[in-house]
Amino acid sequence: MATRSQTAAVLLAGALALAACGSGGTQAPAAQSGAKTLVIDTSFDLKTADPGRTYEPTGLIVGKAVYETLLTFDGADVTKPVPALAESYELSKDGKVVTLKLKQGSTFADGSPITADDVVFSLTRVRDMKGTPSFLLDGVEVAKTDDSTVTLTSKASNPALPYILPNPALGIINSKVAKANGATADAQDKAEQYLNANSAGSGPYTIESFNVSSQVVLKANPKYYGTKPVYDKVVIRNVEAATQKLNVQRGDSQVALNLSGDQVTGMPSALQVKKTASANVIFLLANQNSAISKTTPNPKFVEAVRKGVDYDGLMELAGEGASLAPGVIPSQLLGALPADQAPKRDLEGAKAALAASGLSNPTVKLEYPSELTVNGLSFQPLAERVQANLKEVGITVDLAPAPVSTALDNYRNGKEEMGLWYWGPDYPDPSDYLVFLPGKTVGERAGWKAGSDKTIEEAGEKAAAAVGDDARKEAYADMQHKLNAAGPFIPLFQPSQNIVTAASVTGVEYHPVWTVDVSDLGAK
Repeated sequence: MATRSQTAAVLLAGALALAACGSGGTQAPAAQSGAKTLVIDTSFDLKTADPGRTYEPTGLIVGKAVYETLLTFDGADVTKPVPALAESYELSKDGKVVTLKLKQGSTFADGSPITADDVVFSLTRVRDMKGTPSFLLDGVEVAKTDDSTVTLTSKASNPALPYILPNPALGIINSKVAKANGATADAQDKAEQYLNANSAGSGPYTIESFNVSSQVVLKANPKYYGTKPVYDKVVIRNVEAATQKLNVQRGDSQVALNLSGDQVTGMPSALQVKKTASANVIFLLANQNSAISKTTPNPKFVEAVRKGVDYDGLMELAGEGASLAPGVIPSQLLGALPADQAPKRDLEGAKAALAASGLSNPTVKLEYPSELTVNGLSFQPLAERVQANLKEVGITVDLAPAPVSTALDNYRNGKEEMGLWYWGPDYPDPSDYLVFLPGKTVGERAGWKAGSDKTIEEAGEKAAAAVGDDARKEAYADMQHKLNAAGPFIPLFQPSQNIVTAASVTGVEYHPVWTVDVSDLGAK
């Protein structure tokens, strides 16, 4: 699948979601004993409730609750898509065609049946409306074979497609209702205003009220044909992290999504704290463009950095729940390298590599966003630790923090000598990490042009074309081993994702695409 031009924008959007300091928002009624209202506090990154336009983290939480997709994932397991509106799917041997059989008896919130025509319109609309998520279906033709069968055909092998289809942006909408309110399958679409106030989906919840800056209220869909959700109402509020902590401690909310490792330390025993590694991978890059640096393109310099970083020391900063990153693909995804292959510091090896580089006491500039946090972590202490680590090797690192807009421009335009950044999955499939290859989106940001390393590029092509779980795992593992050996990227760790809930809340699972599935949340 073609990589998208919006990658940098979504990288920023995802980061801002984690860094945002929203207002306390409109106060919602906390759940009373016996009542079935759930209050969730988060830091909003929210633009729309239109599934065809949404790609922001808060929007995906809402979209998952209101719209159903053809396929989904079982809880937190993103290694295998499972049926949703489609009762089954089949990927052709060449990886180009996905055939989906639709489940019978599924209905929209108004009680009307979901048809193959609704599926074709919904997916075609996302692709051709040219909103943020349209890249998910680039080059994919959507066709109705019969009343219960839809085929998705890609020009090239696209085994990632079943992993893309669960994205809430690909939620199926009631085409008749949507068309009556301005929906079209092109850039002239005008249905967003309607969809921000009304539900045209088949999910367990519908929209009661929607405000991009304060709160979203969802109510249970009385005509939902599946398992009824436990909570009659879910209130999602825009609240800064410090207030999230206070609210969940005093019972004003039942879920807090944006607390750092430090903030969840010492929580009262009455609260539940779920700590898992997020799907974000923090990494260093060393620019391979000799016009940007005379130092960082030297492969022995990159080896010295890779061996000189104190990974265990970084984990101390990352806190409980974080995990080391053996490669660029995070642990939750198919093709991730096993944890026992995570890098270890080799200070003597780093010094030997620097000596072999021919560089004498090199000085490099490390750029990173100054005011950004990822999962509650600031880049500043991470950069300072890297600086101290490499000083022991014999490398002087000048820290160059900048406002996110400036830092992102330099990063996106390939102007950073060294950079400290992170990548989160656009969709939970290893093909999203082909962007780290020469000539691809992130490769270009490291000045790594197409043709720079034929061995790695061929490994990437083999991974992209592989079909079947075993073949894909092997191919993506091989690609990462080669990237680690000769690429300009140094994966560091996956920061922790902390979700705090009241003792009464059950069924909490962190998901790398939609954070939490509110319809899975129960009560005890």
